[in-house]
Amino acid sequence: MNNYLEFNFKISPLQPWNEILMAELIEIGFDSFTEEHDGILAYIPKDLFNENDLKQIHLIQNPEISISYTYQEMPNINWNEEWEKNFDPINVENQVSIRAEFHENQNLPHEIIIQPKMSFGTGHHATTYLMIQQMLDMDFENKTVLDMGCGTSVLAIFAKQKGAGKTVAIDIDEWSVENSKENAVRNNVELEISQGTADNLGNENFDIILANINRNILISDIPTYVSVLNDGGQLLLSGLCFFDVDDILEVCTEQKLTLKRKLQREEWVSLLLEK
Repeated sequence: MNNYLEFNFKISPLQPWNEILMAELIEIGFDSFTEEHDGILAYIPKDLFNENDLKQIHLIQNPEISISYTYQEMPNINWNEEWEKNFDPINVENQVSIRAEFHENQNLPHEIIIQPKMSFGTGHHATTYLMIQQMLDMDFENKTVLDMGCGTSVLAIFAKQKGAGKTVAIDIDEWSVENSKENAVRNNVELEISQGTADNLGNENFDIILANINRNILISDIPTYVSVLNDGGQLLLSGLCFFDVDDILEVCTEQKLTLKRKLQREEWVSLLLEK
């Protein structure tokens, strides 16, 4: 088993910068987090850590924010135990429950049960909430759907619960692919799940594309999404901070996408666009 490094980041002011720091750390290989009263604990496989990448993070260079850190090697972390300690169920508009098997049933109209392979505490509860909130008002009946950067495939699973037809889920991470397959079985839905990136999309077209990723990947991949999106199709994006919106919309405008709805929760934003 690969040893991990545990980083103890002290952040002042804490909000909203702890969530934003977690999003930036994900981009350089950190994969699990625990929120503390004065910062975060962040974990990365030892062989993936590059100190130059860490020093180049935008937030760490920001003189208006105080961020300091120490780190130590942490062999053989029990990720399931860490995850169970830090994951609370998500309740979206009293319509959708996202929970683990060890949580009580909240008796909502929709329920999604997940058991991630790695810690869920990545600061993206708000973006998951926003994506599901947008999806509540979207028509998925018999639509072809792509969940890009699927993670646990919670979005693909919800699309199927809302009547989607063929639904494809893709993630670059092997853990996510394996976990998505398990979660699909757990929720009694059929998904086409594979490992890859937007480069693997080929010529297949979709009515709806879901992408809860991050700013840099979205800016790079939106043209590819548009190329496989049917006319009149919808592109739903999140993983974005409020200060990312202008850059994202600039790319979307270049691709002749129309903004239909913007939702914000805390510092996070979701954008629904139409081709």
